[in-house]
Amino acid sequence: MMIHQQDQIKNKTGVLQSIPVYPEILKNVPMKRIFIVAMILWSSLLPRTSVAQVDPHFSQYYAYPLWLNPALTGVIDGDYRISADYRNQWANYGKPFSTVGISADAATDKNIGVGINVMNMSAGDAGYNFFNAMASVSYTGVKFGRTKTSQLVFGINAGLINRRLDPAKFQTGSQYQPVTGFDPSIFNGENVSNTTSNQFDAGAGVVFFDGNPNHTLNPFAGFAAQHLTQPKDPFSSDGTERKLPVRYLVHGGTKIRLNDAVTLTPTGLYMRQGNAEEIVAGMYAQLMVNPEFDFLVGGNYRFNDAVIPFAGFHFKSFVLGLSYDANTSNMRRLVNGSQSFEISLSFISRKRRMLNEEYFICPRL
Repeated sequence: MMIHQQDQIKNKTGVLQSIPVYPEILKNVPMKRIFIVAMILWSSLLPRTSVAQVDPHFSQYYAYPLWLNPALTGVIDGDYRISADYRNQWANYGKPFSTVGISADAATDKNIGVGINVMNMSAGDAGYNFFNAMASVSYTGVKFGRTKTSQLVFGINAGLINRRLDPAKFQTGSQYQPVTGFDPSIFNGENVSNTTSNQFDAGAGVVFFDGNPNHTLNPFAGFAAQHLTQPKDPFSSDGTERKLPVRYLVHGGTKIRLNDAVTLTPTGLYMRQGNAEEIVAGMYAQLMVNPEFDFLVGGNYRFNDAVIPFAGFHFKSFVLGLSYDANTSNMRRLVNGSQSFEISLSFISRKRRMLNEEYFICPRL
């Protein structure tokens, strides 16, 4: 759910907690309860932690382009695109953490791309919900090179962030007793005056890509910044005003054509928000079976967090991707086989827009 953060966590009272430190207290506590407590404290909803609140994220980030960078709005080889991504985490521990994203964008003949993006993250039994709706626009008119197939695209987005919190669902260390274990009748110690928030948000980005199909290498790179308005964090028990940190993101890679049927695409992502960061590197292969069907297979590594194999296919105007996060961090001792599963699906309509043959888009899953 969250960008990779520290293994140690703080609660609102400022008391540093690390789950393995108290074996005698926790020995009678069900693992599910320990895990839920860890995730609630570890997540940055509790604002006295040194780690600021961070955004939901996706392993198949290129399959959900409007979340990745508003400059990718309308950068498609067709009239319009509809993309959807669903992420499910820790289903073995009660209600799973789930994130759903849906976007739609379109290219125009005026070098303008337009789009809309909606995302919702529900934190399972933790009592937290994050909803984000953004409209985006891009300018695709900066073209250069002899064939004008290299492009520099600028994009912006703006919209609403809604956050809801249910403190009654919190399960904290103050509810655990050395003898009896977890006791939900004990007050969890969380006094949160505000439980819902609606705030304006905005972001911007830029993308470069070489779209010449005659090149063996087609590099691409982008930079984006989200939460430029730094919306306020409403969930503070001590009344201290805090802001959602700007999320800075750099992504890139290159498409390598080995022959007419096989391409390789190494990719990379660096994301930072507050003092939390995520680094992802990987590669996928695209294997053409016939002019209407391609296989996709590859994997990513999220540093200090997870190995992410994935597979999928292109069929006509559809792209389907499946991935699985195998945790490699210290969290694997808690998740105990309950990992993350993600599925993406996109559709591109090509009925109306007549495109120059010397054009292709940034790679996607």
